[in-house]
Amino acid sequence: MREILGRRRRLRFWRKKGPVQPARLEAALTCAAAWRWPVLPGVGLSGAGGGRGRRCACPDPECVVPGAHPFDPGLLAATTDERMVRWWWTNRPAAPIVLATGGHAPCAVSLPALAGARALDALDRMGVRLGPVIATPTRWSLLVAPYSLEELGELLFVKDCVPSSLRFHGEGGYLVLPPSETGTGQVRWERAPLPGAAAPWLPDVETVVDALVEASTSAPDGGSRLAY
Repeated sequence: MREILGRRRRLRFWRKKGPVQPARLEAALTCAAAWRWPVLPGVGLSGAGGGRGRRCACPDPECVVPGAHPFDPGLLAATTDERMVRWWWTNRPAAPIVLATGGHAPCAVSLPALAGARALDALDRMGVRLGPVIATPTRWSLLVAPYSLEELGELLFVKDCVPSSLRFHGEGGYLVLPPSETGTGQVRWERAPLPGAAAPWLPDVETVVDALVEASTSAPDGGSRLAY
């Protein structure tokens, strides 16, 4: 992953007429075909049972993001092609859904779950309009409009401190989407996209970054813990 050191609404996925699709295939098709977000299957987890604590299915026995990364195919294979997406998840219905961030796709800013909840409360009090927010047991990710590394660098340069626990998912990065399951547990929508076929609205990163930096800095560990 390329990195630099808002009440929950139920999502009703866009549906075509026809038989009901498995949940992850339907979600992947919504992202790719309706929203034009490039996706690909994640590596997933090995063994049976609940997701939390299970090992990654990749060859690395010490993988720090178990199940939550691309493997085969690689990230460059991410696509909006409906036929390819349908083939992938028909053959691997339990595979996590990985979004390739940047370019014309959403970017994201992620931070530890406690700091994420604080940041959303602060942004709500300020009346900031937010886009979708993804939550796992350990981290929350706010989806934002695409940004370049140059734009992000200029934005962060003026900050006195940017906690290492804050991560930026831009060009060349990726993010796991609901309803996937990874080694840290279930991936869900904390703020779900509004129903409908149109791609979800996204705020600019500049709109949210101050609150995210502040929430991370005021976390119990000072924002220095890089929790996956």
